[in-house]
Amino acid sequence: MDQIIVQILNGLDKGSAYALIALGLTLIFGTLGVVNFAHGALFMMGAFCAVILSRILSSSYKVVDDTQTDFLGNPLQVDVFYMQDWFGEAAGATIMDWAVPLAILFSIPVMIAIGFAMERGLIKHFYKRPHADQILVTFGLAIVLQEIIKYFFGANPIQTPAPEAFKGSLDFGVWLGYEANAIMYPYWRLVYFFFSALIIAGVFAFLQFTTFGMVVRAGMADRETVGLLGIDIDKRFTFMFGLAAAVAGVAGVMYAPIVAPNYHMGMDFLVLSFVVVVVGGMGSLPGAVAAGFLLGILESFASMPAVVDVLPGINQIIIYLVAIVILLTRPRGLMGRKGVMED
Repeated sequence: MDQIIVQILNGLDKGSAYALIALGLTLIFGTLGVVNFAHGALFMMGAFCAVILSRILSSSYKVVDDTQTDFLGNPLQVDVFYMQDWFGEAAGATIMDWAVPLAILFSIPVMIAIGFAMERGLIKHFYKRPHADQILVTFGLAIVLQEIIKYFFGANPIQTPAPEAFKGSLDFGVWLGYEANAIMYPYWRLVYFFFSALIIAGVFAFLQFTTFGMVVRAGMADRETVGLLGIDIDKRFTFMFGLAAAVAGVAGVMYAPIVAPNYHMGMDFLVLSFVVVVVGGMGSLPGAVAAGFLLGILESFASMPAVVDVLPGINQIIIYLVAIVILLTRPRGLMGRKGVMED
């Protein structure tokens, strides 16, 4: 039972990442009708926002410390962090330690700006083009973005640690009546799950309870009618592209301590996220979220040693097998709408 609980927690962790990326993909497809294969690159760029801010906050300058000498008796040069110089040693150390959470505030305007630039500069020219053209151009854009990151940051993963307060593991089993140390789970992975749930709830609340969101949902259902009412739905959809980019970005920021950012991490999540979107139903936001968590939990259970020993490699293909079964029985996915990508 304790292994089952751990696998459920692992599945919720993976599912959180899948659901956040799939949510952004579905927002873009549902509003603009664009199949955006560059969305995984936005997740990757969000992770590198955390890397950039961490480096900025950890920047330092050298001073000569007469109290320390080398083996020849010469004074040593030591690094002095700007944050500690400006805000004091304790406050500066805290700011540097919390670089990843602070990167959320840094990444939101950056990712919105990148989303606006992508939509206005490139993707708007492909609204009425076939989906195959959209896939080709956005996939090419994803490759360009990852090569830019590779050029500036190199090919090796960059460690981006979580704050000291969230390092280590929670004795989760004690809460469920197990013995101490029976079920240990990393704090930051739990933080990521609750953060993902908050973001998902926030997006749904924005679409459901705000006037802006209601207009967007109406535009997703019938774009022409909303336009005839005198509403500039195109501007609202452009904003939604920026919002989707921001969702992918903050998902990447918070995932940076779990998997060290590297230039190809976006591609690693892209294909799986599209499978999630298709299983959930193209254009269905609840379907994308539900499928993300469902496939994350199934992948986690398929990775158990007892399962892999019986069916070697099943953890690598379980998501695709489930997708085949669901699409054979429900061609539109779990919550797909009639008419979406059926022309």
